[in-house]
Amino acid sequence: MKRRVLVTGAGGYIGRHVVRALLERGVDVSIASSYTEDFGGGVQRIAENFSELDIDHVVETCDSCIHRAWRDGFQHNSDAHMANLSAHYLFLSSLAAVGLKSLSVIGTMHEIGYWEGAIDEDTPTNPHSLYGIAKDSLRKALTARLQNDKIDFRWLRAFYITGDDKHSQSVFGKILRSHEEGKRVFPFTSGLNQCDFIDVAELGRQIVAADAQSDVLGVINCCSGKPVTLADRVLRFLAENGIEMDLQYGAFPDRAYDSPRVWGDASKI
Repeated sequence: MKRRVLVTGAGGYIGRHVVRALLERGVDVSIASSYTEDFGGGVQRIAENFSELDIDHVVETCDSCIHRAWRDGFQHNSDAHMANLSAHYLFLSSLAAVGLKSLSVIGTMHEIGYWEGAIDEDTPTNPHSLYGIAKDSLRKALTARLQNDKIDFRWLRAFYITGDDKHSQSVFGKILRSHEEGKRVFPFTSGLNQCDFIDVAELGRQIVAADAQSDVLGVINCCSGKPVTLADRVLRFLAENGIEMDLQYGAFPDRAYDSPRVWGDASKI
């Protein structure tokens, strides 16, 4: 019998690629999303928002849930992060309470805060943005709540994401839109920080691969495992897309909570 996986936030930047990766594996997909894209056969829209889902129906019909839904992920100090935290916790803990057997929740390296070197599942967290604080709080609350439940729980920690840039609010998406507007200069940071970049399609495949198994649980870094300077990655992006753009280095200060050199330990993934 084919697996059926619920994906919340399926129409978001990452969510679309998670759905496609599931379909590539022959998995039936239920989605909670207001996004209007027709994913084709094998996808059933059962709600526009995860808060509207019938918990009992989800547990009866789905083998797993990949919880991607999250507002304002690129606005790190939006009040929405803290305002919606309880709704995420109550939804996910309710799934476990009713008997869901498998749960994968998307995290972020911004849970860590300032850190230099590799991030693994034991790296201490000290987030400095509302986004990081809310995600870290959700991870800790779910870890405590689910420790005695018979559920395969994975916290899939994402790092810096490239690809599908028309749908991205990252620096790459901003550069692309500036180019389309005819601009030739892009205000930039120092570009010296080294980060772990992963293409969004590969991230979708890693998320789905992690969700499909039960041998490796807990915090799993979905990443490349290799640090690259932001400047080098942006210059590569410009070359790959044939964009002529002068980077105005130092126009924006580096964020205080961005580490000078940080990457994910990719051992588990």
